[in-house]
Amino acid sequence: MKIGEKVWHDSTNDKLIVQKIHDLNPELQRAEMLRKAGCGQTGESRLVGTIPLTLIAEWCKEAGVKWDDIEARKEVVKRKMLSGEFDKFRVWQGRY
Repeated sequence: MKIGEKVWHDSTNDKLIVQKIHDLNPELQRAEMLRKAGCGQTGESRLVGTIPLTLIAEWCKEAGVKWDDIEARKEVVKRKMLSGEFDKFRVWQGRY
């Protein structure tokens, strides 16, 4: 959830900088509730996690992947989710 935005001009590099501030706690709480309820952990289709779109966009930007390249975006998300760094967003803890 976006909670703020700051905009300023960097005169040394002659750039306009937009800093967006997000609160990811609602998504973390949602993942925790889904984990406790056992949702998405049975059957053939699994709910791996719940990730905010802003975080996915940031991951794609870091990896140099365009948003409309769906297969590359899937790989970026899979790599990040399996890295262990973002375990709090995971619902199902298995490998896929």
